[in-house]
Amino acid sequence: MRIAFIGCVDLSYSILDYLLGLRIPSAEVVGVVTKQHSNFNADHRSLESLAAKSGIACYFATGNDQELMADYLLDLAPEVVFCFGWSFLLKENILKIPTLGVIGYHPAALPRNRGRHPLIWALVLGLKETASTFFFMDEGADSGDILDQKVISIEEADDAGSLYKKVTSTAKQQVAEFVPKLIDGTYTRIPQDHSKANYWRKRGKNDGAIDWRISSRGIHNIVRGLTRPYVGAHCYFKGKEIRIWKTKLVQTEDGYLDNIEPGKVLKSDVDGIIVKCGEGVIELLEHEFKEMPGEGSYL
Repeated sequence: MRIAFIGCVDLSYSILDYLLGLRIPSAEVVGVVTKQHSNFNADHRSLESLAAKSGIACYFATGNDQELMADYLLDLAPEVVFCFGWSFLLKENILKIPTLGVIGYHPAALPRNRGRHPLIWALVLGLKETASTFFFMDEGADSGDILDQKVISIEEADDAGSLYKKVTSTAKQQVAEFVPKLIDGTYTRIPQDHSKANYWRKRGKNDGAIDWRISSRGIHNIVRGLTRPYVGAHCYFKGKEIRIWKTKLVQTEDGYLDNIEPGKVLKSDVDGIIVKCGEGVIELLEHEFKEMPGEGSYL
C-alpha cells in the first residue's frame, strides 16, 4: 500500500516516525507534504528531517496552494493519504486522488466537537473525556466516516502538555491497528450522526485573557488549556501583558474573603502569587512577572 503523509505539527512528526518504525509489510510511505514554517501553529514541526532520514520525497507547501500539492500527490500515485495535523480543509481535487481515500485525524469524540483547537477547548470547558478519532475526509470539517475512535479520559491533573502526550500515544496505537486493516481490506467505515455534531470556533487572543471576575475554576481551566505547547494564558499588570503557565486552586473557609474584590493579590512571594477571583481563590505557580505584584495590589 502506497502512503502519502501530510502534516506539520508535533503530532504529525510523532505518528510518521512511529509508522516508519513499524515497518509494516506492504505499507510504504512514498511521499511527505509538510511546511517549513508556520505563523499560527504553536506546535509546528516540519517533517523534513524524517523524510530525509528515510529517503522519502518531501514537498513543502506554502499557504493553501492546493493545486501544486495535488500535482505532487498525483505523481506519487498513493493508495491512501494520511493527513494528520494540517490547518486547511483539503479540496476535492486532492481528496479524489488516493483510491482508499484521505484519512484525517481529530482529537475529539466525533461527531461531537468538530472544528478548531479541540484539546484547548476540551480543557477550557472542563470536559472529563475526549477521544482520538481517525476518519475518512470529505470536503466538510471533521464530518467524514469514522475509521477508528478511542476514548481518552481527562484527569484533574491534566493540562495541554499531558493531554497532548495522551492523544499522541493513543493515536500511535490506533495506527498500528488500522494500517494492516487498510492493507487487507478489513477496515470499517462508520458514518457520523450529523444531528449530534457541534463545531468549536477558532480561538482568539481574548480567549486567553484572564478575567479575574470569573471563578477560580474557570481561570484554572483557561491556564491549563493554553499552557505549553500552546501560547499560554495572560493577564495584565501595570499595562504589561504577563504570561501565566501554571495555577493551583486554593481552598478557603466558607465565607472567607467574600468582601474582597476580584483580582486583588492576597499573597506574593517566591512560592507563588495568590489572587482573589469572582468565586474562589487561585495561586499562580508559574508565570512571567519580572516585577512581582505586591500584596494588596490588583491584577
